[in-house]
Amino acid sequence: MFENLKTTFEGELYYDNSTVHEALKKVYSTDASVYQEKPLAVAIPKTKEDLKRLIRFANVQGVSLIPRAAGTSLAGQVVGNGIVVDISKYFTQILEINQEEAWVRVQPGVIRDDLNAVLKPYGLMFGPETSTASRAMIGGMIGNNSCGLHSIVWGDTRGNLLEAKVLLSNGDETEFKALNKQEVAEKAELNSLEGVIYKGIQELVNKPENITAIKKGYPKKTLTRRNTGYALDFLIPEEGKETFNLCELLAGSEGTLAFVTEAKLKLLPLPPKEEALVCVHFNSLAESLLANIIILKHKPMASELVDKYIMDFTKGHPVYQHNRFFIEGEPEALLMVEFFADTEQELEAKTSALIADLKAAGLGYAYPIVKGNKQTKLAWDVRKAGLGLIRNLPGDTQPVNLIEDCAVSPEDLPAYVEDLQEVLNRYQLHASYYAHAGAGELHIEPMINLKTSEGKEIFRQVLKETAQLVKKYNGSLSGEHGDGRLRGEFIKDVLGEEVYVLLKDVKNLFDPVGVFNANKIVDTPPMNEFLRYEADQKIKPVKTIFDFSKSENILRLTEKCSGSGDCRKTHVTGGTMCPSYMATRQEKDTTRARANILRQFLTNSTEENPFNHKEIKEVMDLCLSCKGCKSECPSSVDVAKLKAEFLQHYYDANGVPFRARMIANFTKTQQLATIFPSLYNALISNSFTSKLIKKTVGFAIGRSLPKVGKTTLRHWKKKHDKEAVVQPKNRKVYLFCDEFTNYNDVEIGITTIKLLEKLGYEVIIPQHKESGRTYLSKGLLRDAKKLANQNVSLLTRLITEETPLLGIEPSALLTFRDEYPELVDDHLVEKANHLAKNAFLVEEFLLQEVEAGRIHTSAFTQKTQLVKLHGHCYQKSLNALTPTEKILALPQNYTVELIPSGCCGMAGSFGYEADHYDVSMKVGELVLLPEVRKQATDTIIAAAGTSCRHQIKDGTQRIAQHPVEILWEALV
Repeated sequence: MFENLKTTFEGELYYDNSTVHEALKKVYSTDASVYQEKPLAVAIPKTKEDLKRLIRFANVQGVSLIPRAAGTSLAGQVVGNGIVVDISKYFTQILEINQEEAWVRVQPGVIRDDLNAVLKPYGLMFGPETSTASRAMIGGMIGNNSCGLHSIVWGDTRGNLLEAKVLLSNGDETEFKALNKQEVAEKAELNSLEGVIYKGIQELVNKPENITAIKKGYPKKTLTRRNTGYALDFLIPEEGKETFNLCELLAGSEGTLAFVTEAKLKLLPLPPKEEALVCVHFNSLAESLLANIIILKHKPMASELVDKYIMDFTKGHPVYQHNRFFIEGEPEALLMVEFFADTEQELEAKTSALIADLKAAGLGYAYPIVKGNKQTKLAWDVRKAGLGLIRNLPGDTQPVNLIEDCAVSPEDLPAYVEDLQEVLNRYQLHASYYAHAGAGELHIEPMINLKTSEGKEIFRQVLKETAQLVKKYNGSLSGEHGDGRLRGEFIKDVLGEEVYVLLKDVKNLFDPVGVFNANKIVDTPPMNEFLRYEADQKIKPVKTIFDFSKSENILRLTEKCSGSGDCRKTHVTGGTMCPSYMATRQEKDTTRARANILRQFLTNSTEENPFNHKEIKEVMDLCLSCKGCKSECPSSVDVAKLKAEFLQHYYDANGVPFRARMIANFTKTQQLATIFPSLYNALISNSFTSKLIKKTVGFAIGRSLPKVGKTTLRHWKKKHDKEAVVQPKNRKVYLFCDEFTNYNDVEIGITTIKLLEKLGYEVIIPQHKESGRTYLSKGLLRDAKKLANQNVSLLTRLITEETPLLGIEPSALLTFRDEYPELVDDHLVEKANHLAKNAFLVEEFLLQEVEAGRIHTSAFTQKTQLVKLHGHCYQKSLNALTPTEKILALPQNYTVELIPSGCCGMAGSFGYEADHYDVSMKVGELVLLPEVRKQATDTIIAAAGTSCRHQIKDGTQRIAQHPVEILWEALV
C-alpha cells in the first residue's frame, strides 16, 4: 500500500518488514508515557509537499497520521497504530524574527531552548518553559499547550501563539489568526473545508445552551492551567473580546485537528538579570501547600514543589548529589520560589518580605537563598530532573503518569491533595509530589505495578476517582500534559456529557474521516489498554557477563528509561549525551531508542538468546559508548554498558566480525608493529599502502592511522631507571602503562614520568595487563573480563591510599573506576572496588597534591598563556574533568577555558571505521573542531584523550597537547 507513496516521498519512509524498518517502528512505538503500540509506518517528511502527500494517502487508505515532535508526551499522544509523522529532523528553521514587534515565525521542529539561544542577542525570549525545554519542540508545545515552571507570569503556549499555518485534513493550506467579526463571517462563507470549520465552530460556540454547558463544565477562570478537551471556553463570546482566533483551539488539540507547518509566536523581553531562589524548607507537604498561598501574594516568578521522595534520589547521584548544596537537614518538602529584579536592593526587598511573612505565619524551618545564574541553574535542575530521577526506584512498582497533570486553583490545592491522599491510602499507594504548586498543578505520581492485572485495574480506578475530585474543585483533568489516550476516557466525567458531545462535534468538523491522530482526546480506548507490559507476563531471566545487580538486572536498567528524552538535546544546549543524535537528529540514535528496543526484545523475544536480533544491532550501531548517558540521563541508563553486553551475546550467535576482532586486538598488532616501527609507520603513512590497509580492515580512507613510537614506554622506563638518579621527596606512585601510551603516545608517557619525578615523586610501572578498553568497546566482554581479573589480582596488593595508581589515558584508567567492579569475578569485587578508589588520572592526583601543599605554584612559569581545554567524555561522565581544568591553571598566569563541546566524535575506533566516519566528523563539527579553528596559533589546545587529540589533528591540523605536556613545559 505504501509503494506509490514511496516513489514521490522526498523524506524517509519506513513501512515494510525489513530489519531497518522494523527497528524504526519499534523505536517509535513508545513516547514518555506508559503506552506502547507499534505504528503501521514511520514517516520523516522533508517538505510541506511531503505532508500533503501523507494527508492524501491517509484519506485514501483510511489510516491516521500521528504528528510527533520530540516524543516527550506523557499521555500517549504520539503512540498508536497509524503512521507516525516525525517533523523533528527537517522542520527546524527559524523563519523570521521581528525584534520591533516582538514576534518570531518558526517551523514546528524548532526546540524551545535552541530558539531562545538565538533570540537572546535580540533581548527577547519565548516564555513557556517546560522541564523538557532543552528538547521540547514548538509543534509539540502547541499540541499540548505547554506551560512550564514560569507559567504564572509568562503564560502558556496558547497565550503566546499568535498565528499558525496549518494543513487541514483534506490537505488544504490555511492560516489561523485573530479575526474580527466581519473576517470570521467571510471565512464562514467559503466553499471549502475551512469554511465548514468556521461556520460550524461559530454556530457551536454561539448557541446559548452550549455556552451554558461550557461555562458549567469547564474549570474556573482563576485556574490558569486549563487544558481538558478542546478549549471551547476560550472561543465563547465574552464582553470585551473583539477577535476570534482558532489558534486558541489549536493549542492543546494534540495534533487531532490540523497539522501545523509554521507558527508565529509572541516574544517577551528577557527577564531582569538579578535572580534569586528562596528555597523554603518544610516539615510536611501540607505545610508547604498552605505556605504556597502566602507565597503567591508576593507575586513570584515561580513557586515549585520538590518532595522528600525526589530529593532522596539526588543523594549519591553522579550529577545531582552536587546539586543538593542548598538543602538543609531532611525536609519533607521544598518550595523553590523565584524572584527577578532590576537591582540587588529590589531583590533583597522581595526575598526578605516573603521570608518575614512565612516566619510570621509559622511556616517553614529554613529559607536559604540561592543567587547567581550558575547556582540557580544547579538548584533548578533538581526540580526539572524529577521525572527521570524517580525512575531509579527498584522493583516493578514504579511511579506512573496518571494523575500528575490534574490541576486545581492554588487556594484549593491543600484540600484537594488531602482528599487525593485519602484515595491513594485506600489503595495503599505511595506517591511523589513535585512541580507547579504556584499554578495549582502538582505532578503527583502514584507507585503502581503495571505488570500485574491488579495494578492495571488500580491504575484505572485511581484516575476515575481523581476525576471526581477534579470535578468537585472545578479543576482541570489536564493542565499541560494533555488528555491523549490516558485521560480522554474521563473527560465526559469532568466536563459533562453535553460538553463531550461538543468536543466530538469539533473533531468531526475539522477531521470528518479521522485523518489526524485518531482516538486521542475523544473516542479513546480504555485507558489501561496498550500499556508497555502485558499483565502477569512471565519473563525469562537473562544471564549476563556484567553484573547488573545495582539496577537489579539488565532488563530493569533498560526499563529505567522514562522516555523523557533528555538525550534529544542538541549541541546548542550543550552536554555530551547523545553525540550521534546531535549529528543525525534521528530518533533511532538516541539513548531512549536504544534502551527501548533492548527492553522490548528482552521482554518479548521468543529466541533462546534474546539479544540475537538485527533490529537491536541497527539501533545500537551509532552509539559511540561515550558514557554521557550514565551521568546526564536522570535515570542513569548506561547504554555503553548495555551495548557492550548486547554485542557479546550477539557475537555468540553470529560470530565476531573481522574488524571487531582486529580492533579488540589492537594491543597485539601494535606490539608487533614495534618490532619494526619505522617500517610500520611508513606503511600506514604511504598513500598507496595505507589505503590498502584501511580497505582491508574497513577503516575510512580519509582517516589517518596512529603511528607507533620508536620505543615502548616500558622499554624507555627500564633504560631510564638504570641511568637516572631520582631522589624523591614526596610519595611513591604506580603508573598504569596503558596500551595506547605504551605504543603510540610514548612521548606523553615519558613526559609524565619526567614531570612526576621533577615534582619529587618516585614512579614505578608495575606488572599489569592492558586495560581491556578495546575489548570493551567492541563488546568482547569475556576477553575484557579476563584482563580485568588479572589486573585486579596483580595490582591490588600494591595500590593503596598511600601508593595510588595513576593513569594518563582517561579511557584506560577510568576503566578501573567504571567497568572493573561490575566485570570481575565475584571473589574479586571487593578488591576491584579498593583499586577503583585509589586509581586516579595524573591530573586528579596532581590536584590532590597541590591541595595537600606538596606542589606549589612557584614551581611553574609566570608566563601568560591561554589554554582551551576539551574534556574526554569519560572525564565528564565520571566527574573527572574539573581537576584537569584546575591543574592546568596552576601556573599563575595561565587562563584555562573549557571548550563547550560534547564528544569529539572519535570515540576510540568509531571514528576510524568507514561506515561511521561521516557521523564521527559531523559530531566533531558540531562544536569542537570549529572552536579549535577559531583559536589563535599561540593558544594551547589541551585534550587528555588520545582519540580526542587524533580527531583534532585530522579535523583541524592543530596539535592538541596532553595536560602533562603543558605542565612539563611550564616547569621552571
